[in-house]
Amino acid sequence: MLIPLGATSLRLRPSLHRPSRLFCGRSPSFSSENLPIFVQNLGTSGQNPSVSSQIETPFQSPLISGQNLSIFSQSLTISDQELASRGFIVHHNAENLDPDDLNSVFVKVGFPRRQKEKIVKALDNTPSLIWIEDTRSKKLVAFARATGDDIFNAIIWDVVVDPSFQGFGLGKAVMERLLKGLLEKGIVNIALYAEPGVLGFYRPLGFAADPDGIRGMVYSRRKKKKQ
Repeated sequence: MLIPLGATSLRLRPSLHRPSRLFCGRSPSFSSENLPIFVQNLGTSGQNPSVSSQIETPFQSPLISGQNLSIFSQSLTISDQELASRGFIVHHNAENLDPDDLNSVFVKVGFPRRQKEKIVKALDNTPSLIWIEDTRSKKLVAFARATGDDIFNAIIWDVVVDPSFQGFGLGKAVMERLLKGLLEKGIVNIALYAEPGVLGFYRPLGFAADPDGIRGMVYSRRKKKKQ
């Protein structure tokens, strides 16, 4: 689905059951205003809204092409050590991840509750994910994942931060680490979906909408209106 921009370009787009989106505690309805987002590596780069992204709702997104991913070869905005000093632990796989905790955060940000078995299966089919644990409650408080062929393409999904922990930079922390891991694998096509109101969160991470006029398309099961 992604058309290469050239040797120095990258595209970020989601892939599992639904595209990835950032939401501020509400479940969206299908809208052409939500565009897919891509990333271009042009050389250098920098709002962290309440973050959330979901698996089981209609597609909506804006195409965004990023500006530069060189930032991810440098130091992270918040190191693991600094997060630890604040009482947070970063995890890079689904081991010890409680699907009920993840489901709870999904619901808190406005997503419908999902079947636990489906969440477990989705995680089993996810090659790249990052989640952050609050050491005091022992609960998951931030999460992001990416699916794809693990070689050429990846799509980012389910970027969520527990509303009680928003404003601490956890959304940016999971995104930076997820992107860094994908780029280290040599994946050059990366995409995600986002609502217009949170594009400002993704742009400093290297994303840009409608790069080179490329638009994303998603399959919709909505019935066509009678002529």
